[in-house]
Amino acid sequence: MLDLSFYKNKKVLITGHTGFKGSWLTKMLLMAGAVVTGYSSEPPTEPALFDMLFDGNEFRSEIGDIRDYEHLRRVFMEEKPEIVFHLAAQPIVRTSYKEPRYTYETNVMGTVNLLECVRECDSVKSVLNVTTDKVYLNRDDDTAFKEDMPLDGYDPYSNSKSCSELVTHSYVKSFFSDENSPAVSTARAGNVIGGGDFAVDRLIPDCVRAAEEKKPIIIRNPDATRPFQHVLEPLAVYLEIAEKQYEDKKRFADYYNVGPELTDVKSAGELATLFCKAYGDGLTWENHSDGGPHEASFLKLDCAKIREKLGWHPIWRVGEAVKRTALWSHVYISGGDVRKETEREIKEYLQDMEESVFRV
Repeated sequence: MLDLSFYKNKKVLITGHTGFKGSWLTKMLLMAGAVVTGYSSEPPTEPALFDMLFDGNEFRSEIGDIRDYEHLRRVFMEEKPEIVFHLAAQPIVRTSYKEPRYTYETNVMGTVNLLECVRECDSVKSVLNVTTDKVYLNRDDDTAFKEDMPLDGYDPYSNSKSCSELVTHSYVKSFFSDENSPAVSTARAGNVIGGGDFAVDRLIPDCVRAAEEKKPIIIRNPDATRPFQHVLEPLAVYLEIAEKQYEDKKRFADYYNVGPELTDVKSAGELATLFCKAYGDGLTWENHSDGGPHEASFLKLDCAKIREKLGWHPIWRVGEAVKRTALWSHVYISGGDVRKETEREIKEYLQDMEESVFRV
């Protein structure tokens, strides 16, 4: 079970801390008392969750490009982190079709740069590279992907993340195999939802923008099926993996799927319907297929490994995840205190985790 007290006074470096997941993770670690350093490009959206949650004085936030090895290395050597979370990425499938070179440079060479810094920085004990559920060879059937299945993402984003996995595997075998080297894992997470995601070409941000503009939600592929989960679910797992492998590398350093219960895998149309019901105000959605570039129609993860090794189970099922997302969005649209709401949700999630009968 996750013990956030482990992170008190630990030196943690997060790449991609200005993004959606990175902002939530940074907030969780600061609330736990960690000494956080962030390395990332400028916040990727306007508005940006990062700007809403932090005023610039809580921790070192270094603006830099993950492709800039010398800059990243300088930050590593100055801060001497013990734990590293690698989230920096170009994360959008459709953007990867428009900018494939940038996508590969960021997602592949960014991983190489990160691992080179880890190799040269003797303070690092635990590293987690966050990839995606899209790393697998996907034939669009009813397969629930397991960690030992072939890696071969189709589009440039998915493929670049497959490459990031392979780079990590090579570094583990080549440089981090002895017991005194850092423990390194990867986490292949499903689609996350939650308050504060303002990215383009993502379902929930499109729902929030439609609610704000009082217009119907436009869904381009309502039958696409994804393993949706609240953003706090994978973040809690990331924190637990990094903690466990810090203490026992041999047992816990591995490659993990991180997804919801199989019964919580939903189509885009089903998720939009849940959001409309949770949000209220007469919000509706419409099917406007735009014939865009190829995206997988079906994604589902088998998460047996992480349940067996960490005793982990989802805490907020998809219905609760959508309700929390809709509530956060109401606070945002009404001009409320989203920082307070974010902190409240983190506290309530951790409390529900402690009380959950599903934990073992």
